[in-house]
Amino acid sequence: MSNKPIKTALLSFLAGTLLTGSFWLGVENASYFKDQTETIPSQSSVSTPVSAVQQAAFLESNNPNVIAKMVEEVGPAVVKIETESSQKTSLSERDLFFRQFFGGDYPLSQPEQRREGLGSGFIISKDGYILTNHHVVEGAQTIRVNIVGAEKKYVAKIIGQDPELDLAVLKIDPDQNLPVLKMGDSDQIRVGEWTVAIGNPYGLDHSVTVGVLSAKQRPLNIGQAKFKNLLQTDASINPGNSGGPLLNLDGEVIGINTAINAEAQGIGFAIPINTVQEVLEDLIHKGKVSRPWLGVSIQDLTPELAKYFDVDMKEGVVIGYVATGSPAEKAGLKQGDIVIELDKQKMTSSDQFVKAIADTKAGSSHTLLIMRNGEFKSVTVIIGEKNYNSN
Repeated sequence: MSNKPIKTALLSFLAGTLLTGSFWLGVENASYFKDQTETIPSQSSVSTPVSAVQQAAFLESNNPNVIAKMVEEVGPAVVKIETESSQKTSLSERDLFFRQFFGGDYPLSQPEQRREGLGSGFIISKDGYILTNHHVVEGAQTIRVNIVGAEKKYVAKIIGQDPELDLAVLKIDPDQNLPVLKMGDSDQIRVGEWTVAIGNPYGLDHSVTVGVLSAKQRPLNIGQAKFKNLLQTDASINPGNSGGPLLNLDGEVIGINTAINAEAQGIGFAIPINTVQEVLEDLIHKGKVSRPWLGVSIQDLTPELAKYFDVDMKEGVVIGYVATGSPAEKAGLKQGDIVIELDKQKMTSSDQFVKAIADTKAGSSHTLLIMRNGEFKSVTVIIGEKNYNSN
């Protein structure tokens, strides 16, 4: 088999990731991040050409004031989150000129620029645990929480966070028991059911918007974050709503608002609450979500690659890159290896291999059957744990 470099594009291997949309919804000086990733259509979508007036009329005729009553009950458990951070600004042309003129004796100072951010969150325990988005509090040096009816702002600390799911758990020390939102079941809600979003768009406290669940299991990308099962709603969501709850008509949380499509109206996305609950205990007690890591980039074995490597195979997974110091490198895996089996289970695609690795645990041992230079070889790998600080 040839050792020539692989020229085709390779898929990055990120075990256990999910995704976000075209906008993070946190506000930082009234600006937000954009990404022009196209939304991929899903079979679970539904067209909702119903106007806001028609929606309101339907609710009013069938169950008057249901939303108003629900919001009165759950609203106090939704909080506004304010963040502060600072970063050193670049040197001015004046400073650079004097430094060049006077040499090293001219003192240089890099003033710090203060940055403020705004987002939403909701209380999940009476003693002050709060759920929000990771991107709302990422890099924050000070976090303050505003609670309805409280005379002061509470200083919060980050208990746990997960960049891949865009989740963070905060903790405040309240003077009394706090109101709590009840978790719903995001698997049970159906496309077309009513949804309610509560948050602080553009700093407008406790804004309430109503819509329907437009789709489930939406794949979406923002930067390096890749989600595969977001909820889509047409309830109006704006910057500042990040971390706020998406509710059903019973006032139960079915999702955490996280993103909007910048190029469309009425398209917002939320992380399913069932996904959140799978990792919530780890975030609270461990401060992070443990994820398996192999440390390779891969792609499907195509007919062109099979011809390139001179192998008589139609299926397999080609390793295109092995990270330095990774479990894959320690196990002896190399660029150009073709993975055929994992623990005697045939690997036919890169998606299948990614899922199989994602289902393993850090520290577990597994056997790969690979082909290298036309010969079969058995390789034992010990799965590592993904370290976000290493990126």
